[in-house]
Amino acid sequence: MATVDLNSDLGESFGAFKVGNDEEVLRYISSANIACGFHAGDHNVMMRTVELAKKFGVAIGAHPGLNDLAGFGRRIVEITPEEAYNMVVYQIGALSGVAAAKGVKLDHVKPHGALYNLAAKNKALAEAIAHAVKDVDKSLILFGLAGSALCQEGEKLGLKVAHEVFADRTYQPDGTLTPRSKKNAIIHDPEEAVKRVIRMVKEGKVTAVDGREIPIQADTVCIHGDGPKALAFAQALRKRLEEEEVMILKPGAVR
Repeated sequence: MATVDLNSDLGESFGAFKVGNDEEVLRYISSANIACGFHAGDHNVMMRTVELAKKFGVAIGAHPGLNDLAGFGRRIVEITPEEAYNMVVYQIGALSGVAAAKGVKLDHVKPHGALYNLAAKNKALAEAIAHAVKDVDKSLILFGLAGSALCQEGEKLGLKVAHEVFADRTYQPDGTLTPRSKKNAIIHDPEEAVKRVIRMVKEGKVTAVDGREIPIQADTVCIHGDGPKALAFAQALRKRLEEEEVMILKPGAVR
């Protein structure tokens, strides 16, 4: 039987600003990527989100991003590999402390937004991020865009890597995500998203925006927790994957 992880980017509220529907989404996923205060989230939100993930038995991961609250971590900020290493270590440490206070441990690390996209292509940044994960805890699983430089550098260092695909994003012919600035970047129809994910998981293929069929490795599927249809995506994906006899398991779990 095929297996796949369902993950979502959560804990992205900040102060008085509420983002997403975390408690409901957590009922349908197997891994939660929790913002660590740079692109979103704060100490109170982190505590609450870890508590909820523990309640629902969902794997907990750090979701480090660029220091860009105003841009939600999605704007390009020029950083050196050393800065990338330091900020990832810092943010993993923050969430690790929260998790320890709640009696749980981190399972994985997934960079956020622009940091994630930069590391998909920039070998030096990818290597720095992978080293940061390994130096904090070599048992942590590194999430990266399927086939990306980040996945390659993580594997070179001996980390367990989860190749990630996206339920609600379109793909370029080179396997990268279509930039959010493009009109066709986001898939708004849950049914279309579900069909694409099932194909990626069961056949290892996805159709790019130009109609080309490209190979893809789907270890974990992302549902963006801040999207207006995140809950609908999560519900539909879980239901259909189970109907297709695909088992939902966090990366590294024993069947």
